[in-house]
Amino acid sequence: MYYQKSKQYTHTNTTYTQTPADNILIVVTIFIVVFGIMAVFSASAPKAISYGENPLSFTIKQLVWLFGGTLGAFFFSKFDYRKLKPFAGVVALFVLICLALVKFSPLGVTVNEAKRWLVIGPLQFQPSEFAKPALVLYFATLFSKNCKIFDPQKYPFYIIFAFMLLLIYMQPNLSMIILLLTTSMVMYYIAGGSTKIITGAMALGIFAVATTIRGYQLQRIKVWWNPFSDALGAGYNIIQSMVAFSSGGFFGVGFGNSKQKLSWLPEGHTDFIFAIIGEEFGFLGCFFLICLFGVFLHRGFIIAKKCPDMFGKILAVGITFSICFQAFTNMSVASSFVPATGIPLPLISYGGSSLFVTLCMIGVLINISKKKVQRIVHYVQ
Repeated sequence: MYYQKSKQYTHTNTTYTQTPADNILIVVTIFIVVFGIMAVFSASAPKAISYGENPLSFTIKQLVWLFGGTLGAFFFSKFDYRKLKPFAGVVALFVLICLALVKFSPLGVTVNEAKRWLVIGPLQFQPSEFAKPALVLYFATLFSKNCKIFDPQKYPFYIIFAFMLLLIYMQPNLSMIILLLTTSMVMYYIAGGSTKIITGAMALGIFAVATTIRGYQLQRIKVWWNPFSDALGAGYNIIQSMVAFSSGGFFGVGFGNSKQKLSWLPEGHTDFIFAIIGEEFGFLGCFFLICLFGVFLHRGFIIAKKCPDMFGKILAVGITFSICFQAFTNMSVASSFVPATGIPLPLISYGGSSLFVTLCMIGVLINISKKKVQRIVHYVQ
């Protein structure tokens, strides 16, 4: 490569250097996790008491998953992300098998009319949560080579991915399908994909959702426009969520003082935990949490920009977008900006699978932040 200014450069060598991890990302993650544990304790204590259990029972379970997720994050923060490539296919097949076990074996468990959980001995987890890192890893592996959609070498994974989506749809879990498809399109675009193909895929996706949507899902959209049309049914959670936000006002009613969590908001410790945060911490608490995820999004894209290889760039964007898109979707649902989807708030909502998977993905992102490019230029005057 030649570059003429005051000196003539004959060639450029590129080397990778190990730098300190992104401390801002780590601090933000710690803040969100601590905020989440506090919120889970406050929102779940009344439900635990109603079950005749220790008020800390949900919190203790969350802390166990937090311990496992912290170990996973630490491991992946030390494990070179470029060595994950050979495991992409294995991870995808593992998730596909787990999803099949949920649907077709007695190990699958139904909760709230949705069969999404797999129980193996004392371990209960949600395989669809593991579909997120599986998709991000495999798409980063595929698109880092080239961004061609119609590539015969990619067809086997397309088949695996299609079956994965089908099994998730059968649970049913439409919100996870939307998250996976949106993340895949963003990763494809970052890899240099065609906007025409993305537009066509979006149109096809909207058509598919419109033609296959179930009755209860259509009802959610209808009550989103007017929750009081079914105040004791599909619109109940939305109405109670709005009551929580209005009760919280600007400063909130104080930590632990929420009334909506006392059986008024059934999913106050999971899907609608943001409403409980709004009631107890007010607008200031919600704004603080939104800012934390905003900083997380910014740092994730900065890490992707500075990454020295395309695989790491796409992987960093996929991880960052997946976590933040899920977070802002959950907060939008609780605030009634979009129809209810049943998607948890990452690092905040009660749920071990989501917490564990998210922390492991953040561990990979931290590892990517350690790799930067250094150019050593040799020149002749």
